[in-house]
Amino acid sequence: MKVLIVGSGGREHAIAMAVKKSSRVSKIYCAPGNAGIGQIATLVPIKAMEFDKLVAFAKEEKIDLTIIGMDDPLVGGVVDEFEKEGLRVFGPRKNAAILEGSKAFSKDLMKKYNIPTAAYETFDDPKKALSYLEGAKFPIVLKADGLALGKGVLICQNLDEAKAGVKEIMEDKKFGTAGNQMVIEEFMTGREVSVLSFVDGKTIKIMSSAQDHKRAGDGDTGLNTGGMGTFSPSPFYTAEVDEFCKKYVYQASVDAMAKEGREFKGIIFFGLMLTEDGPKVLEYNARFGDPEAQVVLPRMKNDIIDVMEACIDGTLDKIDLQFEDNAAVCVVLASDGYPVSYEKGFVIKGLEKFEGSDEYFCFHAGSALNDKGEFITNGGRVLGVTAKGKTLKEARANAYKATEWVEFDNKYMRHDIGKAIDEA
Repeated sequence: MKVLIVGSGGREHAIAMAVKKSSRVSKIYCAPGNAGIGQIATLVPIKAMEFDKLVAFAKEEKIDLTIIGMDDPLVGGVVDEFEKEGLRVFGPRKNAAILEGSKAFSKDLMKKYNIPTAAYETFDDPKKALSYLEGAKFPIVLKADGLALGKGVLICQNLDEAKAGVKEIMEDKKFGTAGNQMVIEEFMTGREVSVLSFVDGKTIKIMSSAQDHKRAGDGDTGLNTGGMGTFSPSPFYTAEVDEFCKKYVYQASVDAMAKEGREFKGIIFFGLMLTEDGPKVLEYNARFGDPEAQVVLPRMKNDIIDVMEACIDGTLDKIDLQFEDNAAVCVVLASDGYPVSYEKGFVIKGLEKFEGSDEYFCFHAGSALNDKGEFITNGGRVLGVTAKGKTLKEARANAYKATEWVEFDNKYMRHDIGKAIDEA
């Protein structure tokens, strides 16, 4: 069968690698993709938000399955456009992708169906938000309602910071229209854990847990990024946490969406906070996380095509989802200066050392080819170096060893990805 993947980052590279392992797939396309993905898929020069062109390409090439990797096209309704033309596509429709597209919607859903989350209020008027903050308890969290590349969340330690945050989100529109509405939420403390799941509208199957590192600098300092690294499984995701979430969070979320007439098919990413009062939902995403996909998918035993088709067909209950009994760590190699400003165009060396390995992977996020056919840096997050190991400590040591294989000017990374493992 022919498969089209929509997206251009490390997540889409991880999806492409998983698809490549399927014996059912004869040809992979990726729109628009990147230089690394281009080694295993035919790149198509169509952007993720060019729905008409994507649909036309899928019809012309007789694509059997399209996989949407990114949040923007899902929230924008790309799945609906494919379905109108009778094309098979993996991902939630627009009315279900709102689970990620609007934080106000997801918070209201959790409140209505008693799914544990932080206390909150929603505002569309900056003056009312400021008035509310006058009597608030600090620290407090401000969230832009819409999509903001994982960066529209501000933790404010005092009233002055909160006032500046309201201005940034709602008045200066730093995150664009995502800041038309804002959620003000109580600050929760505890360990963060990410749990990805496959959903077919009624059945949910949980993947292996993971933990992301969002801040740019070691020790969780610096600005928020799209993610500087991750590890899987999380030692903090215990059997007790799993049992609680299966009872009060996972199925409850799928059922809530169905009751609202928003049947969800695709990936639900649960961002959890393990508080003293038990696990609570920080946020939902409606697709694979990036870089969570880079540590979860290499450990999945199933044929990803079988699982995705079961989600589309409502037969996920017949899938026995299995993961390897090991661990994986991903360290992101970024351009120094990310996420603010950075130079591009530096030659990347050492990538050949990953070829043919089942233990070491290099997922491209921001790469391109120059006129000599050499890989060059072409973004803030350039590569995701992932390694497996029998234990998390072994996987972490392997991942950092593998980061030394890769060289490019301006190379920057955190040195404490997975350090929390030592505290488990």
